[in-house]
Amino acid sequence: MVKASAPGKCILFGEHAVVYGQPALACSIDQRMTIEIESEKTFNAWRVDGRTMDAKKHLHIEYIRTRLPPHDGQPMHIRIRGTIPKASGLGSSAALSVALCGALQQIRDEAIDPVQASVLSHLAEAEAQGGRASPMDTATSSLGGFVVLSDAIEEGLDYIETRTMDVNGETRQWHLHTFSAQIPEGVALVVGNTGVRGSTSAMVDQVARLIETNPKRKVELETIGAIARRGIQSLQEGDMEAVGRALTENHIVLRSLGVSSPELERLIRAAAPSSLGVKMTGAGGGGCMIALTRNPEQTVGAIEMEGGRAFISEFKAEGLKVEDAN
Repeated sequence: MVKASAPGKCILFGEHAVVYGQPALACSIDQRMTIEIESEKTFNAWRVDGRTMDAKKHLHIEYIRTRLPPHDGQPMHIRIRGTIPKASGLGSSAALSVALCGALQQIRDEAIDPVQASVLSHLAEAEAQGGRASPMDTATSSLGGFVVLSDAIEEGLDYIETRTMDVNGETRQWHLHTFSAQIPEGVALVVGNTGVRGSTSAMVDQVARLIETNPKRKVELETIGAIARRGIQSLQEGDMEAVGRALTENHIVLRSLGVSSPELERLIRAAAPSSLGVKMTGAGGGGCMIALTRNPEQTVGAIEMEGGRAFISEFKAEGLKVEDAN
C-alpha cells in the first residue's frame, strides 16, 4: 500500500489579469488531497473508493494511470481522501492529480518526482477540461510554496521552467517562477468558503465580454498586474502591512470587473476589521475569499458568524510527499 498527498492552493494576486499576460501568484495551503493505492485482489479491474472505475467519470485518473501504469500490470484500488472543498477555487482537482502521480511513482518503485507530477497532472487537467488548463494549480500543488505564472520571464524571481501547450489550435506558453518570502511569525491566511459554486469559464467569459465591449477597461487588468508585482516584492521583504494593502486593492479592482458576489462581499466585510487585507480568491462568482491576519481565530469567528466556513492555513505548505509506503 502507498499513500501520497498534495496541497491545495489559493491565488493571492492576479486572477483574470493573468489571462491577459499579467503575472499571478499562488500559494500552497495546509489543506490536502490524499491518495491511497494498493493492489486489487478481488476484481480484475481498477476500482475507486470501492467501485469499479468509470474512465469517463474519472478522466484525470484514467489519463494518469495509463501513463504511469504499475510494472506488473496489476489492477489497483484507489482511495481518495481530502480536506480541500470541491469546486471552491482551491485546487482540489489538481491536488488529486498530483497526489495520484506521486502514489503511482512509488508503486513503480520510482523516486517521487514533483516536476514530472506537475507536468503530467497539468496534461491530465487539460484533458479533463477540453484542452484549457493553466499549469498554476498543478505546479503549486507539486512544488509547494509560492508559484508565479506569467507570459514573460519576470525579473527578481527564481525561474523554474517554461510550459507550452496547444490550446484550441493555438500555442500557449507560460513561464513559472518561485521566490523566497519573509513571513513573520504569527501571520496566517484564513480561507472563507461561501459554499456557492462559481464557474471559472463563466467568469472568464464575462470579463472577456466586458473588455471586448469597452477596451479601455483593460487598464484595470494592467492595474492588477502592477498590484501583483508590488505584492510579490512586499512578500520578499516581509512587509505584511503592504501585502495586506495589495490584497485589498486587488479585490477592489476584481469587484469593479463584476466577478465578486454578494456572498463573497459579506464574508470580506466580516473579515476586514481583524485582518491586514482581504480579497476573493479564484475566478469568483462564489467560491472562497482569503484574509491575511495576525488574529486568525477572531477572523475565523467573524466569517462563520456570517454563514461562511473558514479554516486557517500557514504559508508555504509542503508540496507532493509520500505519507506511507509498504
